[in-house]
Amino acid sequence: MTVEYRIDARPPAWADDLRDLLVDVETATIGHFEHLGFLGSQIRPVFPSKAIGNAVTVAAPGRDGVVIYKAIDLLIPGDILVISRVDHDDIACVGGGVVAAAKARGAVGIIVDGPCTDALEIAQSGVPVWCRGVSSKTTNRAYRIGGSINVPIACGGAAVLPGYAVLADDDGVFVTDPDHMRRLGAVALERQRRSRHLRPHLEAGKSIFDYHPAEES
Repeated sequence: MTVEYRIDARPPAWADDLRDLLVDVETATIGHFEHLGFLGSQIRPVFPSKAIGNAVTVAAPGRDGVVIYKAIDLLIPGDILVISRVDHDDIACVGGGVVAAAKARGAVGIIVDGPCTDALEIAQSGVPVWCRGVSSKTTNRAYRIGGSINVPIACGGAAVLPGYAVLADDDGVFVTDPDHMRRLGAVALERQRRSRHLRPHLEAGKSIFDYHPAEES
């Protein structure tokens, strides 16, 4: 039986100025006013990290490791590999080899709604990875089941389309289309600016209800 791998064309990468805009944006700030686009809280960074990048999506079933490496061959600098484990199993499709290959292609992060393996090796690589824990059960290139690349996926309960902007940090992962991310990023930066002014007021033991932003110098 011939195993089919669906590989769709990638959308154009979005402009670098969006990456620059998001450098200081926190996912938790966006969480104050946005309700869609957040991956489930079980998806955590292997080590404290932040990544901003262009989503290359993968639908990866079972123990098939081939589809992951096919996706890696398509990566360009600034990409983030976003992997949906369509069987919702405990098989790790991201480990030291995958991270090394993705790093060599210029990937700035990997997000998977399943476990990883080789956690120490991942941390030592410096490539940020977000996942659902760790497993010693892994994929293998000998298993050819199929899979899809650059298709709409569900990852951590969120819809992720190829070309989406990804913002991931210690508090979670947020994804949306680049234009909407640009709008949200600007709002988040203004909210963070106001929070920085508010913090000394709260640290002085004063009530938030006595805070009047109009009186800021």
